[in-house]
Order: sequence, then structure tokens, then C-alpha cells
Amino acid sequence: MPITKSAKKSLRASERKREMNRRQAIELEKALKQANANNINEVIAKIDKAAKTGLIHPNKAARLKSRLTKKFGPAKKKTVIGKEKTVKKSEKRKRGK
Repeated sequence: MPITKSAKKSLRASERKREMNRRQAIELEKALKQANANNINEVIAKIDKAAKTGLIHPNKAARLKSRLTKKFGPAKKKTVIGKEKTVKKSEKRKRGK
């Protein structure tokens, strides 16, 4: 058991972090098991967040996302109303802009 005040505080903090990591890891595993073509964006977001917080290695995150896209197809991009479509340079030249 910790004796000093700082050691006690460190123990409390590490227990909180451990619980948060456990919860995030469980959510990630559930999401990976329930992954399908409809919720691939949410699963990829959870993978990215786990890599960002250090729960999993960035290379593992890339590997998981690659396997998901290979299995279910690429993630659907969200469309934003009011934004122009990007036009390639070759198309701009043809249009004269």
C-alpha cells in the first residue's frame, strides 16, 4: 500500500485510468465483433480513438481498418449540404476557369 500522499494520489489516478482503458477496450472489442457495412464509420472512429489515446498501436489500428474495408468496402463519406464538389485541375482547364 502507498504510504506518502503523492503515492496515494498516484494510485487513485492510475485506478481511474485503468478503468477508463478497460471500458474503452471492451467497447472496441464489441464494435469489432458487431461490425457490418452499415456501421463501419462508427467502428473506424472507435479504432482511431483507441490508437490516439494509446490503447492500441497505430499500426494495429491501420491493420484493423484495412481488414474492415477489405471485408465491407470503403467507409461511406458524409455529404455536407451547401459544399461544392471538388473539381480536378484537368476539368478546370476544360471549362476555362
